[in-house]
Amino acid sequence: MSPASTGASTTVGAAPTVSDASASDTAASDSRMTPGGPGYRRMSLALFLAGVATFALLYSTQALLPLISGEFGVAASEASWTVAAATGGLALFVLPMSALSERFGRRTMMTASLAVAVTVGLLVPFAPSLGALVVLRAVQGAALAGLPASAQAYLAEEVRPKALVTAIGLFVAGNSVGGMSGRVITGWVAQEWGWRVAVGVIGVIAVACAIAFRLLLPTPRHFTAGSLRPRILLGTVRDHLANPLLRRLYAIGALFMTVFGGVYTVIGYRLTGAPFGLPQGIIGSIFLVYLVGTVSASTAGRLVGRLGRRGALYLAGGTTAAGLLLSLAPSLPLVLLGLVLITAGFFAGHAVASSAVSKTATQGRAQASALYQSMYYIGSSAGSTVGALAFHTDGWSGTVGVGLLAVVGVVTITVLGTRAARVAARRELVAAH
Repeated sequence: MSPASTGASTTVGAAPTVSDASASDTAASDSRMTPGGPGYRRMSLALFLAGVATFALLYSTQALLPLISGEFGVAASEASWTVAAATGGLALFVLPMSALSERFGRRTMMTASLAVAVTVGLLVPFAPSLGALVVLRAVQGAALAGLPASAQAYLAEEVRPKALVTAIGLFVAGNSVGGMSGRVITGWVAQEWGWRVAVGVIGVIAVACAIAFRLLLPTPRHFTAGSLRPRILLGTVRDHLANPLLRRLYAIGALFMTVFGGVYTVIGYRLTGAPFGLPQGIIGSIFLVYLVGTVSASTAGRLVGRLGRRGALYLAGGTTAAGLLLSLAPSLPLVLLGLVLITAGFFAGHAVASSAVSKTATQGRAQASALYQSMYYIGSSAGSTVGALAFHTDGWSGTVGVGLLAVVGVVTITVLGTRAARVAARRELVAAH
Protein backbone atom coordinates (compact mmCIF):
# COMPACT_ATOMS: atom_id res chain seq x y z
CA MET A 1 0.00 0.00 0.00
CA SER A 2 1.10 3.44 -0.70
CA PRO A 3 1.92 5.91 2.02
CA ALA A 4 -0.18 8.38 0.12
CA SER A 5 -3.08 7.95 2.41
CA THR A 6 -1.14 9.51 5.22
CA GLY A 7 -2.37 12.82 3.96
CA ALA A 8 -5.20 12.48 6.45
CA SER A 9 -2.88 13.44 9.26
CA THR A 10 -3.49 16.55 11.25
CA THR A 11 -0.94 19.29 11.72
CA VAL A 12 -0.66 19.34 15.48
CA GLY A 13 2.84 20.45 16.41
CA ALA A 14 3.65 21.59 12.85
CA ALA A 15 3.32 25.33 13.42
CA PRO A 16 6.36 27.55 12.77
CA THR A 17 8.82 27.53 15.66
CA VAL A 18 9.63 30.83 17.35
CA SER A 19 12.01 29.45 19.94
CA ASP A 20 13.39 26.23 21.32
CA ALA A 21 11.11 26.58 24.33
CA SER A 22 7.98 26.93 22.23
CA ALA A 23 9.04 23.92 20.14
CA SER A 24 9.39 21.86 23.29
CA ASP A 25 5.99 23.01 24.50
CA THR A 26 4.43 22.07 21.17
CA ALA A 27 6.02 18.62 21.20
CA ALA A 28 4.93 18.06 24.78
CA SER A 29 1.34 18.98 23.95
CA ASP A 30 1.20 16.51 21.05
CA SER A 31 -0.50 13.47 22.54
CA ARG A 32 -0.05 11.27 19.48
CA MET A 33 2.03 8.10 19.78
CA THR A 34 5.77 7.98 19.23
CA PRO A 35 8.34 5.15 19.40
CA GLY A 36 8.98 4.23 23.01
CA GLY A 37 5.85 6.04 24.14
CA PRO A 38 2.65 4.58 25.62
CA GLY A 39 0.75 2.31 23.25
CA TYR A 40 3.18 2.51 20.33
CA ARG A 41 4.42 -1.08 20.54
CA ARG A 42 0.91 -2.43 21.02
CA MET A 43 -0.30 -0.43 18.05
CA SER A 44 2.61 -1.55 15.86
CA LEU A 45 2.12 -5.22 16.72
CA ALA A 46 -1.65 -4.96 16.26
CA LEU A 47 -1.37 -3.51 12.75
CA PHE A 48 1.44 -5.91 11.85
CA LEU A 49 -0.87 -8.82 12.72
CA ALA A 50 -3.72 -7.22 10.79
CA GLY A 51 -1.45 -7.03 7.76
CA VAL A 52 -0.45 -10.68 8.18
CA ALA A 53 -4.10 -11.77 8.36
CA THR A 54 -5.17 -9.63 5.43
CA PHE A 55 -2.63 -10.83 2.91
CA ALA A 56 -2.52 -14.43 4.10
CA LEU A 57 -6.27 -14.60 3.44
CA LEU A 58 -6.22 -12.57 0.24
CA TYR A 59 -3.80 -14.88 -1.58
CA SER A 60 -4.51 -18.10 0.30
CA THR A 61 -5.51 -20.04 -2.85
CA GLN A 62 -2.80 -18.79 -5.22
CA ALA A 63 -0.23 -21.49 -4.46
CA LEU A 64 -2.97 -24.15 -4.48
CA LEU A 65 -4.45 -23.61 -7.94
CA PRO A 66 -3.17 -26.87 -9.48
CA LEU A 67 -4.84 -28.82 -6.64
CA ILE A 68 -8.08 -26.85 -7.00
CA SER A 69 -8.02 -27.51 -10.75
CA GLY A 70 -7.54 -31.20 -10.08
CA GLU A 71 -10.41 -31.52 -7.60
CA PHE A 72 -12.97 -29.59 -9.64
CA GLY A 73 -11.72 -30.74 -13.04
CA VAL A 74 -11.19 -27.22 -14.40
CA ALA A 75 -8.45 -25.43 -16.33
CA ALA A 76 -6.06 -22.87 -14.89
CA SER A 77 -8.13 -20.05 -16.40
CA GLU A 78 -11.16 -21.11 -14.33
CA ALA A 79 -9.33 -21.91 -11.08
CA SER A 80 -7.57 -18.52 -11.26
CA TRP A 81 -10.91 -16.86 -10.48
CA THR A 82 -10.43 -17.88 -6.84
CA VAL A 83 -7.59 -15.31 -6.78
CA ALA A 84 -9.08 -12.76 -9.18
CA ALA A 85 -12.41 -12.66 -7.29
CA ALA A 86 -10.69 -11.80 -4.00
CA THR A 87 -8.44 -9.08 -5.42
CA GLY A 88 -11.27 -7.78 -7.58
CA GLY A 89 -13.58 -7.51 -4.56
CA LEU A 90 -10.91 -5.56 -2.71
CA ALA A 91 -10.33 -3.28 -5.69
CA LEU A 92 -14.03 -2.45 -6.03
CA PHE A 93 -14.65 -1.79 -2.34
CA VAL A 94 -11.49 -0.02 -1.15
CA LEU A 95 -12.83 3.44 -2.05
CA PRO A 96 -16.30 2.98 -0.47
CA MET A 97 -14.65 1.51 2.63
CA SER A 98 -12.40 4.55 2.92
CA ALA A 99 -15.53 6.72 3.00
CA LEU A 100 -17.20 4.52 5.63
CA SER A 101 -14.14 4.74 7.86
CA GLU A 102 -14.50 8.53 7.86
CA ARG A 103 -17.94 8.13 9.38
CA PHE A 104 -17.68 5.11 11.68
CA GLY A 105 -14.02 5.20 12.68
CA ARG A 106 -10.83 3.45 11.68
CA ARG A 107 -10.71 0.83 14.42
CA THR A 108 -14.39 -0.02 14.02
CA MET A 109 -13.99 -0.48 10.27
CA MET A 110 -10.85 -2.60 10.59
CA THR A 111 -12.43 -4.78 13.27
CA ALA A 112 -15.59 -5.33 11.24
CA SER A 113 -13.61 -6.06 8.08
CA LEU A 114 -11.42 -8.65 9.77
CA ALA A 115 -14.41 -10.24 11.51
CA VAL A 116 -16.23 -10.80 8.22
CA ALA A 117 -13.09 -11.88 6.36
CA VAL A 118 -12.01 -14.50 8.93
CA THR A 119 -15.56 -15.85 9.20
CA VAL A 120 -15.63 -16.35 5.44
CA GLY A 121 -12.13 -17.83 5.68
CA LEU A 122 -13.46 -20.58 7.94
CA LEU A 123 -16.21 -21.34 5.40
CA VAL A 124 -13.92 -21.50 2.35
CA PRO A 125 -12.67 -25.07 3.04
CA PHE A 126 -16.25 -26.34 2.83
CA ALA A 127 -17.08 -24.82 -0.57
CA PRO A 128 -19.01 -27.53 -2.47
CA SER A 129 -18.15 -26.24 -5.94
CA LEU A 130 -15.81 -23.89 -7.76
CA GLY A 131 -18.62 -21.38 -8.17
CA ALA A 132 -19.29 -21.31 -4.44
CA LEU A 133 -15.57 -20.98 -3.75
CA VAL A 134 -15.29 -18.00 -6.11
CA VAL A 135 -18.28 -16.27 -4.47
CA LEU A 136 -16.85 -16.77 -0.99
CA ARG A 137 -13.49 -15.39 -2.13
CA ALA A 138 -15.17 -12.32 -3.66
CA VAL A 139 -16.96 -11.60 -0.37
CA GLN A 140 -13.70 -12.10 1.50
CA GLY A 141 -11.85 -9.65 -0.74
CA ALA A 142 -14.58 -7.04 -0.38
CA ALA A 143 -14.43 -7.37 3.42
CA LEU A 144 -10.63 -7.06 3.45
CA ALA A 145 -10.92 -3.72 1.60
CA GLY A 146 -11.64 -2.13 4.97
CA LEU A 147 -8.06 -2.73 6.13
CA PRO A 148 -5.98 -0.74 3.62
CA ALA A 149 -8.73 1.88 3.58
CA SER A 150 -8.43 2.49 7.33
CA ALA A 151 -5.03 1.39 8.65
CA GLN A 152 -2.93 4.19 7.25
CA ALA A 153 -5.54 6.78 8.14
CA TYR A 154 -5.47 5.47 11.73
CA LEU A 155 -1.67 5.80 11.77
CA ALA A 156 -1.79 9.32 10.33
CA GLU A 157 -4.17 10.41 13.09
CA GLU A 158 -2.62 8.58 16.04
CA VAL A 159 1.15 8.69 15.37
CA ARG A 160 3.41 11.73 15.34
CA PRO A 161 4.60 12.71 11.84
CA LYS A 162 8.27 11.92 12.50
CA ALA A 163 7.38 8.34 13.47
CA LEU A 164 4.84 7.82 10.70
CA VAL A 165 7.12 6.31 8.04
CA THR A 166 8.41 3.72 10.51
CA ALA A 167 4.89 2.85 11.66
CA ILE A 168 3.63 2.45 8.11
CA GLY A 169 6.71 0.35 7.30
CA LEU A 170 5.76 -2.12 10.02
CA PHE A 171 2.23 -2.42 8.63
CA VAL A 172 3.56 -2.98 5.10
CA ALA A 173 5.99 -5.56 6.52
CA GLY A 174 2.97 -7.40 7.92
CA ASN A 175 1.44 -7.35 4.44
CA SER A 176 4.58 -8.85 2.94
CA VAL A 177 5.00 -11.48 5.66
CA GLY A 178 1.33 -12.46 5.41
CA GLY A 179 1.39 -12.76 1.63
CA MET A 180 4.56 -14.82 1.64
CA SER A 181 3.95 -17.03 4.66
CA GLY A 182 0.36 -17.74 3.63
CA ARG A 183 1.53 -19.18 0.33
CA VAL A 184 4.41 -21.13 1.87
CA ILE A 185 2.26 -22.62 4.66
CA THR A 186 -0.55 -23.61 2.31
CA GLY A 187 1.93 -25.26 -0.05
CA TRP A 188 3.39 -27.58 2.57
CA VAL A 189 0.11 -28.31 4.35
CA ALA A 190 -1.65 -29.05 1.06
CA GLN A 191 1.08 -31.49 0.06
CA GLU A 192 0.15 -33.69 3.03
CA TRP A 193 -3.56 -33.03 3.61
CA GLY A 194 -4.97 -31.27 0.54
CA TRP A 195 -5.95 -27.70 -0.32
CA ARG A 196 -9.05 -27.59 1.91
CA VAL A 197 -7.07 -28.27 5.08
CA ALA A 198 -4.45 -25.76 3.91
CA VAL A 199 -6.89 -22.86 3.54
CA GLY A 200 -8.53 -23.92 6.80
CA VAL A 201 -5.17 -23.56 8.57
CA ILE A 202 -4.79 -20.06 7.14
CA GLY A 203 -8.30 -19.27 8.36
CA VAL A 204 -7.44 -20.33 11.91
CA ILE A 205 -4.21 -18.32 11.85
CA ALA A 206 -6.16 -15.29 10.62
CA VAL A 207 -8.68 -15.69 13.47
CA ALA A 208 -5.85 -15.63 16.01
CA CYS A 209 -4.35 -12.54 14.35
CA ALA A 210 -7.74 -10.79 14.29
CA ILE A 211 -8.40 -11.45 18.00
CA ALA A 212 -4.92 -10.25 18.96
CA PHE A 213 -5.36 -7.16 16.77
CA ARG A 214 -8.58 -6.16 18.51
CA LEU A 215 -7.13 -6.70 21.99
CA LEU A 216 -3.90 -4.84 21.27
CA LEU A 217 -4.94 -1.83 19.17
CA PRO A 218 -5.20 1.29 21.35
CA THR A 219 -8.47 3.22 21.38
CA PRO A 220 -8.31 6.10 18.87
CA ARG A 221 -7.90 9.50 20.53
CA HIS A 222 -7.71 11.80 17.53
CA PHE A 223 -10.42 10.56 15.21
CA THR A 224 -13.20 12.99 14.37
CA ALA A 225 -16.23 11.46 12.67
CA GLY A 226 -17.35 13.02 9.45
CA SER A 227 -20.55 12.71 7.49
CA LEU A 228 -20.99 10.52 4.45
CA ARG A 229 -21.07 12.99 1.60
CA PRO A 230 -20.91 11.09 -1.68
CA ARG A 231 -20.90 14.29 -3.72
CA ILE A 232 -17.69 15.51 -2.11
CA LEU A 233 -16.07 12.09 -2.44
CA LEU A 234 -17.01 11.84 -6.11
CA GLY A 235 -15.72 15.35 -6.70
CA THR A 236 -12.35 14.46 -5.18
CA VAL A 237 -12.15 11.28 -7.23
CA ARG A 238 -13.05 13.20 -10.38
CA ASP A 239 -10.30 15.74 -9.70
CA HIS A 240 -7.71 12.99 -9.26
CA LEU A 241 -8.76 11.22 -12.45
CA ALA A 242 -8.55 14.54 -14.32
CA ASN A 243 -4.85 14.81 -13.41
CA PRO A 244 -2.80 13.34 -16.32
CA LEU A 245 0.17 12.42 -14.12
CA LEU A 246 -2.02 10.58 -11.59
CA ARG A 247 -3.73 8.72 -14.41
CA ARG A 248 -0.36 7.58 -15.72
CA LEU A 249 0.76 6.48 -12.25
CA TYR A 250 -2.46 4.51 -11.72
CA ALA A 251 -1.98 2.78 -15.08
CA ILE A 252 1.67 1.97 -14.31
CA GLY A 253 0.72 0.41 -10.97
CA ALA A 254 -2.00 -1.66 -12.63
CA LEU A 255 0.31 -2.86 -15.42
CA PHE A 256 3.12 -3.87 -13.06
CA MET A 257 0.58 -5.83 -10.99
CA THR A 258 -0.77 -7.45 -14.17
CA VAL A 259 2.66 -8.99 -14.71
CA PHE A 260 3.07 -10.03 -11.10
CA GLY A 261 -0.45 -11.43 -10.72
CA GLY A 262 -0.21 -13.43 -13.94
CA VAL A 263 3.20 -14.91 -13.21
CA TYR A 264 2.51 -15.99 -9.64
CA THR A 265 -0.95 -17.32 -10.43
CA VAL A 266 0.37 -19.60 -13.19
CA ILE A 267 3.84 -20.50 -11.92
CA GLY A 268 2.47 -23.43 -9.92
CA TYR A 269 1.10 -25.04 -13.09
CA ARG A 270 4.43 -24.54 -14.87
CA LEU A 271 6.48 -26.09 -12.09
CA THR A 272 4.20 -29.08 -11.48
CA GLY A 273 4.34 -29.97 -15.17
CA ALA A 274 7.19 -31.21 -17.36
CA PRO A 275 10.12 -30.87 -17.25
CA PHE A 276 10.09 -29.91 -13.57
CA GLY A 277 7.44 -32.00 -11.77
CA LEU A 278 7.92 -30.29 -8.40
CA PRO A 279 5.79 -31.25 -5.35
CA GLN A 280 3.29 -28.80 -3.87
CA GLY A 281 5.41 -27.97 -0.82
CA ILE A 282 8.39 -26.90 -2.92
CA ILE A 283 6.13 -24.80 -5.15
CA GLY A 284 4.75 -23.02 -2.08
CA SER A 285 8.30 -22.28 -0.96
CA ILE A 286 8.96 -20.53 -4.28
CA PHE A 287 7.12 -17.55 -2.78
CA LEU A 288 10.09 -16.95 -0.48
CA VAL A 289 11.33 -15.00 -3.50
CA TYR A 290 9.09 -12.23 -2.13
CA LEU A 291 11.94 -11.38 0.23
CA VAL A 292 13.81 -10.03 -2.80
CA GLY A 293 10.91 -7.66 -3.39
CA THR A 294 11.12 -6.36 0.16
CA VAL A 295 14.75 -5.38 -0.49
CA SER A 296 14.08 -3.83 -3.92
CA ALA A 297 11.15 -1.80 -2.60
CA SER A 298 13.25 -0.44 0.27
CA THR A 299 15.97 0.70 -2.18
CA ALA A 300 13.54 2.36 -4.60
CA GLY A 301 14.05 5.73 -2.92
CA ARG A 302 17.78 5.60 -3.62
CA LEU A 303 17.10 4.58 -7.22
CA VAL A 304 14.88 7.61 -7.70
CA GLY A 305 17.57 9.80 -6.14
CA ARG A 306 20.13 8.58 -8.67
CA LEU A 307 18.06 8.02 -11.79
CA GLY A 308 14.95 10.13 -11.26
CA ARG A 309 11.44 8.70 -11.18
CA ARG A 310 11.31 7.94 -14.89
CA GLY A 311 14.77 6.37 -14.89
CA ALA A 312 13.80 4.16 -11.96
CA LEU A 313 10.65 3.07 -13.80
CA TYR A 314 12.66 2.22 -16.91
CA LEU A 315 15.05 0.14 -14.81
CA ALA A 316 12.17 -1.62 -13.02
CA GLY A 317 10.45 -2.37 -16.33
CA GLY A 318 13.69 -3.63 -17.92
CA THR A 319 14.44 -5.87 -14.94
CA THR A 320 10.93 -7.31 -15.07
CA ALA A 321 11.16 -7.94 -18.82
CA ALA A 322 14.55 -9.65 -18.43
CA GLY A 323 13.09 -11.92 -15.76
CA LEU A 324 10.14 -12.84 -17.97
CA LEU A 325 12.42 -13.81 -20.86
CA LEU A 326 14.74 -15.77 -18.57
CA SER A 327 11.81 -17.73 -17.14
CA LEU A 328 11.19 -19.27 -20.58
CA ALA A 329 14.29 -21.47 -20.18
CA PRO A 330 13.69 -25.19 -19.46
CA SER A 331 16.10 -24.97 -16.52
CA LEU A 332 14.88 -24.65 -12.92
CA PRO A 333 17.78 -22.42 -11.78
CA LEU A 334 17.13 -20.03 -14.69
CA VAL A 335 13.39 -20.00 -13.99
CA LEU A 336 14.09 -19.16 -10.36
CA LEU A 337 16.50 -16.40 -11.38
CA GLY A 338 13.79 -15.10 -13.69
CA LEU A 339 11.34 -15.00 -10.79
CA VAL A 340 13.91 -13.10 -8.71
CA LEU A 341 14.24 -10.45 -11.44
CA ILE A 342 10.47 -10.23 -12.01
CA THR A 343 9.86 -9.81 -8.28
CA ALA A 344 12.62 -7.22 -7.83
CA GLY A 345 11.42 -5.22 -10.83
CA PHE A 346 7.78 -5.34 -9.79
CA PHE A 347 8.32 -4.23 -6.20
CA ALA A 348 10.67 -1.42 -7.25
CA GLY A 349 8.19 -0.17 -9.88
CA HIS A 350 5.29 -0.38 -7.43
CA ALA A 351 7.23 1.53 -4.76
CA VAL A 352 8.19 4.28 -7.22
CA ALA A 353 4.69 4.68 -8.64
CA SER A 354 2.86 4.59 -5.30
CA SER A 355 5.22 7.10 -3.66
CA ALA A 356 4.83 9.40 -6.67
CA VAL A 357 1.06 9.38 -6.11
CA SER A 358 1.67 10.73 -2.61
CA LYS A 359 3.83 13.56 -3.93
CA THR A 360 1.54 14.41 -6.85
CA ALA A 361 -1.78 14.65 -4.97
CA THR A 362 -1.94 18.01 -3.20
CA GLN A 363 -5.30 17.31 -1.58
CA GLY A 364 -7.54 14.31 -0.95
CA ARG A 365 -4.46 12.12 -0.58
CA ALA A 366 -6.43 9.32 1.09
CA GLN A 367 -8.67 9.07 -1.97
CA ALA A 368 -5.66 9.35 -4.31
CA SER A 369 -4.09 6.40 -2.50
CA ALA A 370 -7.35 4.45 -2.54
CA LEU A 371 -7.64 4.96 -6.30
CA TYR A 372 -4.09 3.68 -6.75
CA GLN A 373 -4.86 0.63 -4.63
CA SER A 374 -8.04 0.03 -6.60
CA MET A 375 -6.19 0.11 -9.93
CA TYR A 376 -3.40 -1.99 -8.42
CA TYR A 377 -5.77 -4.80 -7.47
CA ILE A 378 -7.70 -4.52 -10.72
CA GLY A 379 -4.33 -5.19 -12.35
CA SER A 380 -3.88 -8.20 -10.08
CA SER A 381 -7.28 -9.59 -11.06
CA ALA A 382 -6.66 -8.95 -14.75
CA GLY A 383 -3.21 -10.53 -14.59
CA SER A 384 -4.52 -13.61 -12.78
CA THR A 385 -7.32 -14.13 -15.29
CA VAL A 386 -5.61 -13.19 -18.56
CA GLY A 387 -2.32 -14.82 -17.58
CA ALA A 388 -4.09 -18.09 -16.78
CA LEU A 389 -6.11 -17.92 -19.98
CA ALA A 390 -2.92 -17.36 -21.98
CA PHE A 391 -1.31 -20.33 -20.22
CA HIS A 392 -4.30 -22.51 -21.10
CA THR A 393 -3.97 -21.45 -24.75
CA ASP A 394 -0.22 -21.17 -25.33
CA GLY A 395 1.48 -22.47 -22.21
CA TRP A 396 4.04 -20.51 -20.21
CA SER A 397 5.13 -18.56 -23.29
CA GLY A 398 1.59 -17.16 -23.50
CA THR A 399 1.75 -15.93 -19.90
CA VAL A 400 5.16 -14.39 -20.56
CA GLY A 401 3.75 -12.69 -23.66
CA VAL A 402 1.00 -11.07 -21.58
CA GLY A 403 3.62 -9.89 -19.08
CA LEU A 404 5.85 -8.43 -21.80
CA LEU A 405 2.92 -6.52 -23.28
CA ALA A 406 2.23 -5.03 -19.84
CA VAL A 407 5.90 -3.99 -19.50
CA VAL A 408 5.75 -2.37 -22.94
CA GLY A 409 2.72 -0.46 -21.65
CA VAL A 410 4.71 0.76 -18.62
CA VAL A 411 7.58 1.95 -20.82
CA THR A 412 5.22 3.61 -23.32
CA ILE A 413 3.34 5.49 -20.58
CA THR A 414 6.65 6.61 -19.04
CA VAL A 415 7.94 7.86 -22.41
CA LEU A 416 4.71 9.77 -23.04
CA GLY A 417 4.94 11.24 -19.56
CA THR A 418 8.49 12.41 -20.23
CA ARG A 419 7.38 14.12 -23.43
CA ALA A 420 4.43 15.74 -21.68
CA ALA A 421 6.72 17.03 -18.92
CA ARG A 422 9.08 18.54 -21.49
CA VAL A 423 6.23 20.24 -23.33
CA ALA A 424 4.89 21.65 -20.06
CA ALA A 425 8.37 22.92 -19.11
CA ARG A 426 8.72 24.68 -22.47
CA ARG A 427 5.35 26.32 -22.07
CA GLU A 428 6.28 27.57 -18.62
CA LEU A 429 9.56 28.93 -19.99
CA VAL A 430 7.77 30.74 -22.82
CA ALA A 431 5.17 32.12 -20.41
CA ALA A 432 7.92 33.37 -18.09
CA HIS A 433 9.41 35.40 -20.95
